[in-house]
Amino acid sequence: MSAKPHIYLIPVMAPGHMIPMVDLARKLARLGARSTIITTPLNASHFFRTIERDRKDGFEVAISIVEFPCQEAGLPAGCENLSSTTTSEMTFKFIKAMDLFQEPVEKLLQDGDPNCIVAGAFFWWANDVAARLNIPRLVFYGTGCFPMCVSKCLKMHKENGLLDSEEFVVPGLPDEVKMSRRQLPEEFKEEDKSPFAETYKKIVAAESRSFGMVVNTFQELEPAYVRLMQELMGIKIWNVGPISLFYGSIEDKAHRGREASVNDDHQDCLNWLNSKKPDSVVYICFGSMARFSSSQLVEIAEGLRASGREFIWVVGELAGDDEWSPEGFERRLEGKGLIITGWAPQVLILEHEAVGGFITHCGWNSLLEGVAGGVPMVTWPLSAEQFFNEKFVVEILKIGIPVGVREWTRRTQEREAVKREDVEKAMRRLMGEEEGDELRIRAKNLRDSAITAVQKDGSSDMDLKCLIQEIRVYPESSHFSEV
Repeated sequence: MSAKPHIYLIPVMAPGHMIPMVDLARKLARLGARSTIITTPLNASHFFRTIERDRKDGFEVAISIVEFPCQEAGLPAGCENLSSTTTSEMTFKFIKAMDLFQEPVEKLLQDGDPNCIVAGAFFWWANDVAARLNIPRLVFYGTGCFPMCVSKCLKMHKENGLLDSEEFVVPGLPDEVKMSRRQLPEEFKEEDKSPFAETYKKIVAAESRSFGMVVNTFQELEPAYVRLMQELMGIKIWNVGPISLFYGSIEDKAHRGREASVNDDHQDCLNWLNSKKPDSVVYICFGSMARFSSSQLVEIAEGLRASGREFIWVVGELAGDDEWSPEGFERRLEGKGLIITGWAPQVLILEHEAVGGFITHCGWNSLLEGVAGGVPMVTWPLSAEQFFNEKFVVEILKIGIPVGVREWTRRTQEREAVKREDVEKAMRRLMGEEEGDELRIRAKNLRDSAITAVQKDGSSDMDLKCLIQEIRVYPESSHFSEV
């Protein structure tokens, strides 16, 4: 093989998957590989400028665009990202479209010169494609080892009636972790009835037959769960995070994911933060997939106002209807709060010295970005594996305070509202001198470990270099089995 293996990356079309995989592609190119990201026209537009800048700087990273079969799957034209789906039916059709994506992607790969495929877990068919091309397929996971271990252990013990209990301790973990049945994703409660049941089975089967798994975590964050994950999976695992720390420039951080809604040099946001005292501001963001009712937005707004704390709240597409106006709310704050109604430069914000806390939906990317910024968190899980992540932040890392969400829901479902009193109480605890300061000390220690992990010869840096070397010498080092 040539000195520069050509790695093709296929990210799942959702912000939480695409952002870290684009960053991974860029980092691989800096460490001696060639990277090509396969995605759709609309998704490519969010990071095209960043990739072009890398190419001008001499790095071998590229984008290959493939049309997404949205209409063939029954979706409207232009529905190329999971964040665009608004009902469970649309989500199901989107997953069907990702299955149909196989044919055009395989043709592109056959016409190219791939040495490896790194594909998101939902592209279970990437194993078959890789086998036909006689190259390794790596699974990229947008979550960490702890939530994957919880999921694996629950599924291993599902048949003994464990999940029929209202509350239970997750068996097989290094720590005692108590869960409620209400906090479990639907795949655990109604696995056979879920419209996604067959897809889940294909994903699990593909994982075990892959060459290995790339995980956005770092050894020092969850050492016991890195070891357990290796035992449970029985395949190679490379821990390469926090991926958000790969790039140090303000421009890289500001444009990570897509163009921010504040002005191009982000001075509106940064100037506001620069005027605040260290550790005095709370950052609130529920990710790009969450949907809240107007009544819930009112409760959040009033809880924030009653806390008396300064904050930045990324509303994004959360805003419901005319019952609640972010502009009107911001005017009443008299400078105590900044509302961002679109995409925000989250990494820049979390790393700013004025930010002393983070209210988060517990998506793994946001969780790791909070760790990398050294900030404690108020946890507000909604769906996916986020209730598992809450346990990790609050009980394992001990850098979080739960706001009190009790039940897992699909992103398109109505939820039991969190009351303004609970929001206010969580804000006061997070920013209080006694409890908040203890959380902040632990969070800043974790930040230092995260920075060390991605620096030269750190644990994540070494894992990435080892990964590239294994691809170079494939198939000599392979235990990859054809399907």
